[in-house]
Amino acid sequence: MHISDRIYGRYSIDSPILLELIHSPPLLRLKNISQMGPPDPYYHIPNYSRFEHSVGVMLLLKQLGASEAEQIAGLLHDVSHTAFSHVIDWVIGTGHIEDFQDNQHETFVKKTKIPTILKKYGYSVETIVNYKHFSLLERDVPSLCADRIDYAFREFPIQSAQLCFSHLVAFQNRIAFDDEKIAYIFAHEFLSRQINHWGGYEAVTRYNLFSHMLQKALTLKIITMRDFQKTEKIIMKALERSDDSEISATLRLMKNNDLSHMPKNASFTHKKFRYVDPDVVINHRLVLLSTINTDFKDEIEHARKENEKGVQGGKI
Repeated sequence: MHISDRIYGRYSIDSPILLELIHSPPLLRLKNISQMGPPDPYYHIPNYSRFEHSVGVMLLLKQLGASEAEQIAGLLHDVSHTAFSHVIDWVIGTGHIEDFQDNQHETFVKKTKIPTILKKYGYSVETIVNYKHFSLLERDVPSLCADRIDYAFREFPIQSAQLCFSHLVAFQNRIAFDDEKIAYIFAHEFLSRQINHWGGYEAVTRYNLFSHMLQKALTLKIITMRDFQKTEKIIMKALERSDDSEISATLRLMKNNDLSHMPKNASFTHKKFRYVDPDVVINHRLVLLSTINTDFKDEIEHARKENEKGVQGGKI
């Protein structure tokens, strides 16, 4: 199987287990799960699917020389995402940490046919879903990891993403950059996404509006919590057919690309703070970018303080 990725280029996949998993129903479902939460046309910037991201993480791990097991874990790491991704956290009240998917990952996977596929090729589901086994796939903030790198790349200008990709290396079981300047480009672009997108006014406002609408739809029994385990198309069809005036008004409003005209909420919303402090390989050892670039260290602290203030999102 040949895969052409807009960031990483063309790859040949010949691993039988990876091929079977890529074509399995749980993975194919991710083609209908929006990475950024609210789907097109209700989001203000172009979206992409959790499937694209999951395959991208697998390809990045392959390029970095990760084991087949780690590539499998990378491919499956988001398979348990509900419809609208992290919007579910805002529906249930964990939006400030966005950990619902992580907490239900193993339980979700065990309800699918994935464990049977894994067992067929000699892998256990317990090993694959335990990220502690895979140091390239997942690491705590602010370290680089394949998951964090891929979803950032998909929002970067394509030239910046490909430049940064060409300077990534696996060193001492960690992902690092081989050039300080390139490490700064990545870290600065990542922090810019936090300030201007992930933690910005438009995203906060849309997450608030969309999650409140979903809560209303749940109350009215237009949808059920079980629907979130399906695809977004099923839920959106129910919402768009609803005769509830509040739901209809929210959908009409969110089709606007700019919601800055809305009156502001009295309260402030606090969004999860995302940033990276990349390792750089210098003289055959790992050095944190912030220890050799004090301007970047100051950037992080300024962004952190701004994020702590919260965002006064718009309201209907």
